[in-house]
Amino acid sequence: MRYRRAGLVKVLACTAVLAAAATACGSGGSGTTADGKTELTVATFNEFGYEDLFKEYEAANPNIKITHRKTGQGAPHHQNLFTKLGAGSGLADIEAVEEGYLSQVMAKSGQFENLKEIGPAEVRDDRWLQWKVDAVTTKDGKLIGYGTDIGPLAMCYRKDMLDAAGLPSDPEGVKALFATWDSYFQAGDTYVQKTGKPWFDSAAQIFNPMHNQAKVGYFDRDDKLSIETNDDKKIWDQVTGAVARGQSAKLVAWSKEWQTGFKESAFATKTCPSWMLGVIEGNAGPDHKGKWAVTAAFPGGGGNWGGSYLTIPKQGKNKAEAVKLAAWLTAPEQQIKAFVAKGTFPSQTQALISPELLNKTSDYFGGEKVGLLFSEQANKVAGAQYKGPQDGEIQDNVIAPALQAVEQGTSAEDGWKQAVEGAKKAAK
Repeated sequence: MRYRRAGLVKVLACTAVLAAAATACGSGGSGTTADGKTELTVATFNEFGYEDLFKEYEAANPNIKITHRKTGQGAPHHQNLFTKLGAGSGLADIEAVEEGYLSQVMAKSGQFENLKEIGPAEVRDDRWLQWKVDAVTTKDGKLIGYGTDIGPLAMCYRKDMLDAAGLPSDPEGVKALFATWDSYFQAGDTYVQKTGKPWFDSAAQIFNPMHNQAKVGYFDRDDKLSIETNDDKKIWDQVTGAVARGQSAKLVAWSKEWQTGFKESAFATKTCPSWMLGVIEGNAGPDHKGKWAVTAAFPGGGGNWGGSYLTIPKQGKNKAEAVKLAAWLTAPEQQIKAFVAKGTFPSQTQALISPELLNKTSDYFGGEKVGLLFSEQANKVAGAQYKGPQDGEIQDNVIAPALQAVEQGTSAEDGWKQAVEGAKKAAK
């Protein structure tokens, strides 16, 4: 499933999970306000932490008026984006793009400005983690987006439930359990044998980060479907083997049953990007405060799940001013302010060493220094996996249903055939 943005700050403040109210994505205006100011339209979804930053920018640039088009969920925002790309008009001057939709945007990269050409000269690629830049760089070297947030991966787990199985439960002790996927599944076997309960929430929530760690994704760099030649069959066998041994709670991510599963202690471990902390707290509730923990370990070394970019569509009316604003919003100083406001974890190298980030702790997760932990995890990401045009569709609409079918009784072999056939249809 595509990631759902959830602020880390609300975890640190022990507040409820945020939900943004949806607003309509309108069509473009004249580009100038009635009083002669340059109007810059910015389209985002969920929570980017930009509201106060917009006011700050307007105060420093009195000739600029920013109009914010904000939708509550990513899907309608991106549907609007692709519809208006096809129509050739109506997009905002700055359009946010979530990584789950990035492959579709990269396939239409010619409709976006090359920020290496029109962006401020002082904005260099080394502002961001290299893999964040690589993911939004075209084959011919054009940069079509400035990185906003990321979702570095760690592992979250229930200390009391690991204790019940006689497994280590302190953040340092569990690192050996989560060192590799083999050790993770071995620990899962021990846990199931000792407790008779599931180890993780769903097969898809394990398969996706394992797949994303591979050198080759669903497509190679020539956009040729590679599901039968990459590591996916090996990963499939590992995950479905764990399902057969009782490790999966068989819950569909983001469903009501999955949300309730946190309260009902339905599983002991959770693949945990930085934004997942807020999801866990909101779903598990105050009764489980201090029972959940997070450790600076992830099987296979590291990974990323989630994050967005700011792009400048060529159809925009004020591209020169828009790229200045996009560059300012994604500067390290502003990324820290956005993190403080809404918990969006920064992708900029200087922001990742900011004391304000590194000293953030979470009472819900036992006082853990979560800012430092996820900053370290972000630097473990080896590189950006290339995503083909139908990558997101295959992940959401092919692989996840095939894994769910296995969890409901379909053989692993038949499930794999379903996945391969579905991927081939999606890639046509």
